[in-house]
Amino acid sequence: MEDHPYLSIIAHYESCLERYGDTHLGVDWPKQEDAQTRYRVMLEVVRPEDKARTVRLLDFGCGASHLYEHMLARGLHNIAYAGLDLSEKFVELSRRKFPENQYYCVNLLDGDAAIPSFDYIVMNGVFTEKRELTFDEMFCYFKQLVKEIFKSSERGLAFNVMSQHVDWQRDDLFHLGFDLLAAFLKTELTGNFIFRNDYGLHEYTTYVYR
Repeated sequence: MEDHPYLSIIAHYESCLERYGDTHLGVDWPKQEDAQTRYRVMLEVVRPEDKARTVRLLDFGCGASHLYEHMLARGLHNIAYAGLDLSEKFVELSRRKFPENQYYCVNLLDGDAAIPSFDYIVMNGVFTEKRELTFDEMFCYFKQLVKEIFKSSERGLAFNVMSQHVDWQRDDLFHLGFDLLAAFLKTELTGNFIFRNDYGLHEYTTYVYR
C-alpha cells in the first residue's frame, strides 16, 4: 500500500460494505436521496443526440451497482451497462446481483491492465474522498487515472469532486478548485468540458467530451 497510497481509499469502502452491507451507507453515501441525485447527474453526461440509440457506458468504481439499479428503476433501456471496481469484494457482489452484466476488476495504473472502449464512462465517488492521502498525493492519483480512463472513452467522461466553495472543508475529502481542474483538463486532455454545480450538494460534477 505504500507504493499505491490510493489503495487505502479502497480499503475504506470495503470497511463500509462490511459494516453496513449493500446500502447507500455501504458505499459511504450518507443520504439515499443525495445518492439518487448523483446517479441522475452522472447519467446526464450522455449527449441528447445519443439518447436515440443504445450507448455503451462503464460505471468506473461501480461498488454494488447502485447506478444500474437506478437505471432499472427508471426504465433506462438505451444504456448498455458495464461495471469496474478495484475491489474484488464489490465486483463479486455486483456479479452475484447482476450476472448478465460485464464486470471488470482491474487497476488501470498497473502497467499492462486494459479495458475495451465505451461511449461514456462515469466515475461517481471515485474522487470525492482522499482519506489519509495528502492533497498532492490525491491530485497526482486523480490526474493519472483521469488521463488513463479518458483513453477508453469515445464520447464523454463524468466524475465528481468536492467543492472548495463550502462553509468548511473536511480533511478526508478531496476539495478541488475550479481553476486547478480547468488548467489540468485544458493542458492534458481537452478544453471541451462542463462544470455542473447546480444540483444542491457540496460537490460538483465535470463532464469531459471528445
